[in-house]
Formats: sequence, C-alpha cells, structure tokens
Amino acid sequence: MNSVEKNDVVTKKDIRKASIRYMFMACNTFNYENQQAPAVVYGLSKVLRKIHKKDEDYKASLNNHFNYFNTTTWMANLLLGASIAMEEKDGIKSKNAVQAFKTGMMGPLAGVGDTLVWVLYPTIMGSISGYMALQGNPTGAIIWLLLNVIFFFFRMKLFDMGHSSGLKLITALGDRLNIFTESASIMGLTVVGALIPSVVKMNIPIEFKTGKVTLPIQTEILDKIMPALLPAVLTYVVYKLIASKKLSITQIIFLVIGLALVCSFFGILGV
Repeated sequence: MNSVEKNDVVTKKDIRKASIRYMFMACNTFNYENQQAPAVVYGLSKVLRKIHKKDEDYKASLNNHFNYFNTTTWMANLLLGASIAMEEKDGIKSKNAVQAFKTGMMGPLAGVGDTLVWVLYPTIMGSISGYMALQGNPTGAIIWLLLNVIFFFFRMKLFDMGHSSGLKLITALGDRLNIFTESASIMGLTVVGALIPSVVKMNIPIEFKTGKVTLPIQTEILDKIMPALLPAVLTYVVYKLIASKKLSITQIIFLVIGLALVCSFFGILGV
C-alpha cells in the first residue's frame, strides 16, 4: 500500500467515531498500571484496523498503544488525532515515533488541561452556577448544561485538529504552553477571588459598649481593615485544609457547618 492510499483510507467519520469512543471510555477503563491506555486502544482500534491491513501490524500497533498513557482527557484528543495521522502516513514504521510523541507531550499538555479543565472551568462556572442557585435562579444550571454540550463537540473538534495538523499543531506551541497556563491561572484566581465576598457570608454582630459609646466590631473594626476580611480568611483556611489532605472534603464541610452552629449559638456569628 502506498502513502497516497494510506492518506485516503481514514475519513472524517472514522476520526469522529474514534474521538467519541475514546471520550466515553477515557475514565471508565482507567487503571493504575497503564492508566488511560485501554481507553486509547478501544477508541482507536477501528481506525487502526483500517490503517494496518496486516494482522501483525495491527496487533503491534494496539500493543504499542497499550503502553502507559495519562493526560487530561481533553488534551488527549489532540495527541491521539496526531498519532493517527502519523500512523496513517508511515504505517507501522511510525510505532516508536508515535510512542515517543505521546510520552513527550502528555505531561506538558496535562499542565494546560488540568489548569483549564479540572480547576478553572468547574471552579469559576461552578461558583457562578451555585451562586445563582442560592438566589433561586435556574439559569446557572442551564448554562452549565449547555456549556458541557458545547464542549463535547469542541472536544471532537480537537481530535480533528490533531489529525489534520499532525505534529505541527502541538510542537509549534513550544514554550507558549507554560505562558498560556500561567496566564489562565492568574485569570482564574482573580475571578474566584472576586466571588468570595459575594458567595461566602460571615458577620460578627458583637459590639463593645462603654458608657454611651458603642463600637460594632464588624463595621467599625474588621470592615475598616479590609472589606470581606472574614470570608477571605475562612476561604484561606479551608483551602489550606484541603491542600494538607489531612481531612476529606466532606469532613471539612461538616467542620464548617459545626463551627457556624456553635458560633451562632453563642452569638459570635450572625446573619
């Protein structure tokens, strides 16, 4: 089979099927030996069968993709699309190059994907949706649902981009990946920081009285130091507890609820 025939054998429909198969199995077949590799093999098996006509080549390709692989599932679409393009062009001869490419790029792309997908997106949109829900507004939930539908098709597009652009798409980014990740992190922290005083409510109703002079602690002391000081402190403490990994998220939630109830009972915290 010549190179022209190989380039024509894989259609857009094949690429789309491969992306859907991988996306639905990326976390369902995860294991601690080769991580996402079984999902990669399941997702690419049909398109690899079209590329490799010989059974020996097909088996060798599948075994190659069974090697350790782990990155953010969104970013994996770029890598796997490019991997198909490489095997489509050079056949089984590209086996080592495919593995080296996946191994070398899965770490840097995971840095970008984890920052955007697993941290910024759910934190920002989850906070906005949760705040709307507290106000009795279902718009946040609708936006969350629509975004996930949009992103599903966007992930398929990433697979197409990886296949059509091959190595150029990723290697051309080079050091820009780190700059992009850092910029996105700063933006996300800024948005989350701005949401703290809107979502986290904490108030001390205690007042000092001396003769005819009354001094509210909240408005005349804490708010003068920094508005929303207590919500910021509480957020910082919860963040440190999560980072320490000594308590689970559920334990931290019950700890905050218990602290709020006790302090409210003794009049330390108010609504």
